[in-house]
Order: sequence, then structure tokens, then C-alpha cells
Amino acid sequence: MISWMQKHNRYLVWTIWIATIAFIGAGFVGWGSYKLGSNSGKIAKVGDITIEQSRFDMAYRNLYNQYNQQLQGKLDEQKAKEIGIEKQTFAILKAQAEILNLAKEYGIVASDKEVAKTLESFEGFKNNGKFDKAIYEQYLQTQNIKAQTFENMVKDELIINKLTALLYTNATPFEVKAVALPLGISDQIAYSILTSKDVSVSIDDNKLQQYWSNYKQNYMQPKKYSIEILWTPTENINISKEELEAFYKTNVSKFISQDGKQLPFEAVIPFITKELRLQKGEKTAQRAYIDYKKGKIQANEKIVLSANDQKVSPQIINEIDKLNNGDILKPRAVGDKYATIKLISKINPQPMTFDEAKNNLVQDYTKEASKKALQTLAINTLKNFDTTGGKTVKWVSLNGTDNALSLNNGENLQFLQELFTSQKEKGIINLSDKIVVYKIIAQKVVTRDNKEAQMINQSVSELKRKLLEANLLKKLDKDFSTDVYVKGLGLE
Repeated sequence: MISWMQKHNRYLVWTIWIATIAFIGAGFVGWGSYKLGSNSGKIAKVGDITIEQSRFDMAYRNLYNQYNQQLQGKLDEQKAKEIGIEKQTFAILKAQAEILNLAKEYGIVASDKEVAKTLESFEGFKNNGKFDKAIYEQYLQTQNIKAQTFENMVKDELIINKLTALLYTNATPFEVKAVALPLGISDQIAYSILTSKDVSVSIDDNKLQQYWSNYKQNYMQPKKYSIEILWTPTENINISKEELEAFYKTNVSKFISQDGKQLPFEAVIPFITKELRLQKGEKTAQRAYIDYKKGKIQANEKIVLSANDQKVSPQIINEIDKLNNGDILKPRAVGDKYATIKLISKINPQPMTFDEAKNNLVQDYTKEASKKALQTLAINTLKNFDTTGGKTVKWVSLNGTDNALSLNNGENLQFLQELFTSQKEKGIINLSDKIVVYKIIAQKVVTRDNKEAQMINQSVSELKRKLLEANLLKKLDKDFSTDVYVKGLGLE
């Protein structure tokens, strides 16, 4: 869902006004404004429209909540940075500002009366079916936003809605027909699905040696690190029952089972004990790090660590890789103890010998040889398709689900798309690990019922709307310059 939202957020510019209506009365995460360090309170200026810090803060919080709902409450600020919510927020506000600039040129406005009427319509501000000013003011206080700022947002939304209402047009009968016609075509096909089970591959050392000589550059040992480790154990640190119970009560929300139930205290004692021991042992590990750095104590272990070694986490491997020879990494928790790591040297990847690479060679060679054999079988099957058996006959269509081939959803969709865009009466369609050999026997056009026709009409209208939005935004990007006053928004 996250990837879908990231990909399509530019098409949600005015259908989801993230600063106002969508989340009034919904739950909000318990953290403050997203501060970008703008002393003037302004984020940017797009054309004649200024994007205020307060508007950005509210928009950011609400977009954060959208993602958090999709992730079932598991979003945190670190994940938000990875997703790029702040950049998405600014991109949406920038696009809205461009629309407002266009509306200004056309003289499109919204009155105070319209704003008041809109506020009164928000269910989140109602009490017993009527607008309650106290609820409204409490909401503004919760969001740390002034009434004028919020009402200006509502006014901007009304203006955007007025402008876009002028731009949208429904699909024409010709457009609907153009889309509906290919969707209504059904093909009766004879087909055969071939898989790796239909071919056999023989393997011997001579073939593997030849394969290895051609692709040996792909078989490299992982990067390695010669390191010293000073271990600081924590298993002997005493933890009282009172400390365990206090930690459990403070962090009770962390101990939830997969089915959403609260785990009992007794079941999580080992986890809490480990956590508290690590907390208490951190200072001891820091002191040991200082003594080790000064040469007062020696490392416990000297090893060569591979980049894919499971002895430490990938995060620690990445930190080691950034060190220079002789640098010491401060204590990091590894299991139930701390590791202070000194990098002696880095060992660049070396080519594997044939024997070292053999297991991977067998797997890769088998996969490639099987693929080639399967392709050869498909070509021969197609050549003799009219005279051989093993075929299945079925009617298929682009929007058909009940008449799908015995493939998974992704494979079936790929097959149908390639089938109905092909000009060939018979052919071969390669899927991920299968090949479908087919021949079209007959065709017919299916008449749509009213429900399907209405769905197609709506889909075509939606497609037109999205194309219009995308092209309009491209034009407005050129028409209105953007001055960004803060860093980190992806456009400076």
C-alpha cells in the first residue's frame, strides 16, 4: 500500500485535501509539529501563493495518519523519513498552490459564507447534529493551529473544488465504446502450460566447469573484515522483580501477541530481563570502551568477519564498513552482551574457486539449462500444436476471472494482456517460470450488462480525470516558479 500511495500521490492532489476534511474527528498520533527550522514561518512561495509552516505541519500530521492507518498503527518517525512523508507533503501542498494560482488568474473565489457553511457540515464538529463551536475550538487547540489559518485552508479547498469542477468532463460514448470493445472480446483458445517438470537437465563437472569459466566473475567471496572484539557481558547483572514489573507496566503496549492479545507478565520476563540487563550494562561497556581505546585492556577475540556473517547484525556490518583501519566502534548490543569492535583491515572480495562456488553453480546452471530446455520444448510444441494432444480448450477474456487459466493471478493477468495485444493466431507466452503455448480457435464479442457498462463508463471518466490532472500539473510546474526557504523537501 505504501508503494502505491507513493506512486500515485500526485493524482490525489485535490481528491484528498490532507489538511482539512478527511481526518477531522479521527485519531491523531501523539507528537508535535514537524519543525523544519523556518524562522519566518514560511516554507516556500509558489507563484503568488505562500506555503506557511503551520499549514505544512498540519498537512504532515494528517498524511502521517493516512500511512499509519494503512500500516495498522505501526508507523514511527524513522519509517516516516524512509517513506519520505515530508517530501510528499510538500509536493502536494506545492501542487495545490499551483492550482490556487490558476484559480486566482480566473477570478475564482470562495466567500466567508461558503466557508462557514462548510465548517457547519463537518460531522466532527457537530454535537447532537448541530455545529458546536466548543468542539471546533478544541480541535484547533489540539492541532495547534489558529482559526484563521484553518478557515483559509477550507477556503482554498473550496476554490480548488470550484476550479476542478470546471475542468472535469465525463467520458463520451465514443471513448466508452473504444475501451469497452476490446474488453468485450473473448477468445476460444487451445493451450498447453509447460513447466520445468516437463523437461530434464543432466549435470556433470565438465558442464559446470564450462559454465563457471563463462560466469566466474559472478561468483565472488563476500567482503571481509579483520577485527578485534572486546566483549562486555551482561548476564550476571541482577534484576529485581520490582524492576521487571515496573518495566512491564511502563511498556505494556510492546507486549502484544500476533493475534492482538496482551501477553502476561510471566511470559515476557526473559525479554524484559535481557532488556534491563543491556540498559544497566551500557555504562560498564562504555567504560570498557574507553579503557580499550587507551590501551589499558585487550580485546577478547580477534576474527575475520564476512560481510554476510550472522555473528552481528547487518547494521553493525555497515558501521564497520565505514570505519578506517584502526578505528574503534563504540559498544553495540549483540545478543545479551556488548561488543566494542576495532577494525584492523578490510579484505576486498576475491574470486571463488570452482569448489567454493560449486553449490551455487549447480543451482544457477540447472535454472538456466532448464529455462533453455523449456523454451526449446515450447517451440517444438507450437510447431506440432495441431497434431499433438495434451491441450485444453477454453474461452478467455481480458476481464474474465471465472474463465482464467490454471495460473496464479499475476501470471493469468500477464498472459491475458499479452494474448489480447498480440497479432498472432498462435504463439508462445513466457511467464515467470512457465510457458503457455496457445492457438486461437474462435472469437466473439460479449454484450455488457448495465452494471458492467456503468463501471466501464466510470473507469474511463476516472482515467480522463487523472490524465488531465497529470498534464495540468506539468504545465503549472512550468508556469509558476517555486522558491523553497528550507532544506530537505526534495525541490531545493
